[in-house]
Amino acid sequence: MTLKVSGVTTAVSRDVAHNVGEITQAIDRAAEMEADILLTPEGSLSGYTPDFNRAEVEAALETVTTHASAREIGLALGTCYIEPDERRYNQIRFYAKDGTYLGFHSKILRCGVLDPEPRGEMLHYAASELRTFNFEGVPIGGLICNDFWANPSCTPQPDPFLPQKLASMGARVIFQAVNGGRDGNDWAENVIWPFHESNLRMRTRAAGVWTVVADSSHPVTIPCSCPSGVLSPEGTWVVNAKRQGVDQYTTSIDLSPEKEQK
Repeated sequence: MTLKVSGVTTAVSRDVAHNVGEITQAIDRAAEMEADILLTPEGSLSGYTPDFNRAEVEAALETVTTHASAREIGLALGTCYIEPDERRYNQIRFYAKDGTYLGFHSKILRCGVLDPEPRGEMLHYAASELRTFNFEGVPIGGLICNDFWANPSCTPQPDPFLPQKLASMGARVIFQAVNGGRDGNDWAENVIWPFHESNLRMRTRAAGVWTVVADSSHPVTIPCSCPSGVLSPEGTWVVNAKRQGVDQYTTSIDLSPEKEQK
């Protein structure tokens, strides 16, 4: 069987109305390409911030998911969100093509330091257990930014190798939503980008899964923090978005049993 995936590098901002416009346009482009599911970057609906307006984000979520179901596009939607348990999560929310909510993955390796007191994302966002989801008969999983590569400069806990864990749980495809920090300097170009790409490729190959990646492109004046596109279970790029600015890719991935990595 095949799954047609699309990913978009949007200019994620704290302007929720702007983000809704970016995402609905991406849904329309995905529908034109007859994609099954669209991946958006980390925090792409709410903005990558814990200080979002809850009611505004909830209304925006209704707008986006209604539009996607009308176009028969599944979603792997990056957003920050407050759940009924009143805790704030940095999520990928998964929706079927008919709009059925499948559940969420929340960022596990939340960036921060213990020096000597906890600082960073771990103070703002809750985490939940790793899980898989059934999308059109395909077991899939989600990871968010540092979940995938466990950057040693901002990961205070041991590296749990989450891509391989998802594979051991039966996931065939991992949707990786990113919103990486960068400023266009030599370190970003020559260290951060290669670190992200090599970890994407090596961990995808080690897990033997397909990986679909979408990074934020804000600000559009400098390159993204990592490649966006689709990696095969061999760790090779099948398709890529542009390194800089808003872009979208769509491609079919072959999930036939004989195509699994041996």
